[in-house]
Amino acid sequence: MTQASQHQAPHDRLATYLEADLTQVNALIRARMASEHAPRIPEVTAHLIEAGGKRIRPMLVLAASHLCKYRGEYHHHLAATVEFIHTATLLHDDVVDESQQRRGRATANLLWDNKSSVLVGDYLFARAFQLMVACGSLRVLDILSNASATIAEGEVLQLTTAQNIATTEDQYLRVIRGKTAALFSAATESGAVLAEAPEAHVQALFAYGDALGVSFQMVDDWLDYGGAGAGIGKNIGDDFRERKVTLPVIRAVARADAQERAFWERVIGAGRQDAGDFEQAQAIMARHGTMESARQEALDWSAKAKAALDPLPDHPIRDMLADLADYVVARLY
Repeated sequence: MTQASQHQAPHDRLATYLEADLTQVNALIRARMASEHAPRIPEVTAHLIEAGGKRIRPMLVLAASHLCKYRGEYHHHLAATVEFIHTATLLHDDVVDESQQRRGRATANLLWDNKSSVLVGDYLFARAFQLMVACGSLRVLDILSNASATIAEGEVLQLTTAQNIATTEDQYLRVIRGKTAALFSAATESGAVLAEAPEAHVQALFAYGDALGVSFQMVDDWLDYGGAGAGIGKNIGDDFRERKVTLPVIRAVARADAQERAFWERVIGAGRQDAGDFEQAQAIMARHGTMESARQEALDWSAKAKAALDPLPDHPIRDMLADLADYVVARLY
């Protein structure tokens, strides 16, 4: 490893290591997002796919397949598949959340309209299934189709838990496993299955992706209530305004006195939010230590991700995946 590469972020080191494969994946993405008859499809898709995302999910497919010594070319198809699934869910999410900004740019639903975002998202899901079928593995198809269903289920579950301060930690974990961790674990598991890796390695990579995804989402939820977000350009308070019930809120409600519970029922349950309420929510969380406990929970999941790698053979990619688990929680410091 060169001195320059040592100073790169883990996902950048992975991208450098996988550069040739990522070039093939990006070419496949551009080819498959084309449409002969509906030019709006590549316009909307390109707006999001080319907006500077880190490509972590497709890199996880490539990393798992390399780690398990895959020698074919269909890992490119699987990597493009998970990127299309991810992009489709973002297009749909922005419509559901009425978002106006994504990756520092105006959202597709704002630039075009909700109908275009939903329908182009549907198109990308269809393209994803075409790509995964090309691999010829029923087990890979099972993994990725189940992940797609789990993602949709997680989003619907989030709709039912939002605005409900009775939401439990188990329900919250099901939401984030659905909306985020499912695609992380499907990426790592499918890459290993494609390589016909030993079952112990397949399960290790599944467990890694699951824990990494849970930690990733917990960090995002923590940052939304302040955390270290102000120092890194994170737009805080969106979850509060959208009345999403995340781990810091769940733990604050569990420890609330009568006055604090009435506050949560008003701002989250009833949606009556006044100036200063977000700051009051932060103060309540600080009083009960729920931000610190949620921070520790995310760190624990990162540690689980690293521990899951133990059965895997020594390989530079294994080290990079361990570093990636640390990097995901670096924003907590």
